[in-house]
Amino acid sequence: MSSAAQHLTKAIMAAADPQQAVALSRFFRCGKGQYGEGDKFLGVKVPQTRAAVKAHWRECSDDELESLMTSPWHELRLAALLTLVMRFKNALRDPSEQAKIIEYYLGHTRWINNWDLVDLSCYELLGAWLLDKPRTMLYNLAADGRSLWEQRIAMVSTMAFVRRGQLDDTYALAEQLLGHPHDLIHKAVGWLLREAGKRDAARLELWLRQHIATTPRTTLRYAIEKFPENLRRELLSL
Repeated sequence: MSSAAQHLTKAIMAAADPQQAVALSRFFRCGKGQYGEGDKFLGVKVPQTRAAVKAHWRECSDDELESLMTSPWHELRLAALLTLVMRFKNALRDPSEQAKIIEYYLGHTRWINNWDLVDLSCYELLGAWLLDKPRTMLYNLAADGRSLWEQRIAMVSTMAFVRRGQLDDTYALAEQLLGHPHDLIHKAVGWLLREAGKRDAARLELWLRQHIATTPRTTLRYAIEKFPENLRRELLSL
C-alpha cells in the first residue's frame, strides 16, 4: 500500500477505540448467524472517518482505493465508499469518469455488506447517476440482487429522486419489495416511503391504504412516523 493510502488508513487507525469496536460489532449484528456475521470493526465513528476521507481522498490512487474497498475492516471499507462519493461529486462535468465510478461501485457490492455502507453511499452515487437516466437497473437489483444489500441499494438509491420531488420509483420499488422476508428491507422501504410522504403526504396515505394488507408492520411504522397521531393509530389498527 502506498504512502497516500497509508495516510488515510493511519488517520482512521489512530481513531480506533477497542471498546467502541465491541459496541459497534454488537450494534451491526456481527455475531454468528446474524446479518453482519464476521465483520470486523476498529471502533471509529462515522464523523471521524469522514474527516479522514476529506483530508486524504485526493491522494488515493485506484490501487489504494481497492485496498481500502476490500479491507476486512468495516471502517476502511466505509472510507473507500466515501472516497468514491467525493470522486463522483468532483467529476460532475466528466460523465465518463462518473460512469467508471458507478461501474466500480456496482462491481464491488460484495464488500458493501451492512446497512450503513449502503445508506451512506448508494443514493449519492447510483441514485445521483440515474437522475437523468433510465432506472431499470434498480428494479433488476430489487428483483434479482445477489444479496440483501443489493436489494437495499435499489430502494435507498431512490432517495436522490425523492429529494428532487420524483416519487414514482420509490413507490414502485416499495411495492416490488413488500413481500421481502428481511426486516432490513422492511425498514428501508418504510424509511423511503416516509421521505416520499414529506413531499406529498396525501399520496403516501392513499398508497398505504391501498397496500395495507400486504405492508409489513415495521414498514408501516416507519412510513407513518410524520403523520398526525390520530391517523397513525387508524392506519395501525387496519
